[in-house]
Amino acid sequence: MNYPAELKYSESHEWVRMEDGIAVVGISDFAQDALGDVVFVNLPEVGDEAVAAEAFGDVESVKAVSDLISPVTGTVCAINEELLDAPELLNQDPYEAWIIKVENVTETEDLMDAAAYEEFCANQE
Repeated sequence: MNYPAELKYSESHEWVRMEDGIAVVGISDFAQDALGDVVFVNLPEVGDEAVAAEAFGDVESVKAVSDLISPVTGTVCAINEELLDAPELLNQDPYEAWIIKVENVTETEDLMDAAAYEEFCANQE
């Protein structure tokens, strides 16, 4: 499994990268591996509110449908429209295939660094 050190991680297996005050959110390598082949992604609209610890969309795989849980609270300022036509990008490169970008971030979940997240995932298996 791959856990880039520059990212922060949530217990629901989303990652966050801060870029000039914007939170870029995606799913971790652990999440995409557990899901299996992703076949559909349901995304919020730009302008929607994202609330920490609440669902902002879902991903459908050959195994199940899983909620996407926002690790931050703020306003969705961009969605990765590429995923609507190519949801498999989440499997191919989960750290390049971001899902949403959130601005005006007011709070974040308790996020883990890569080492803590790797340990957390080891206990999930």
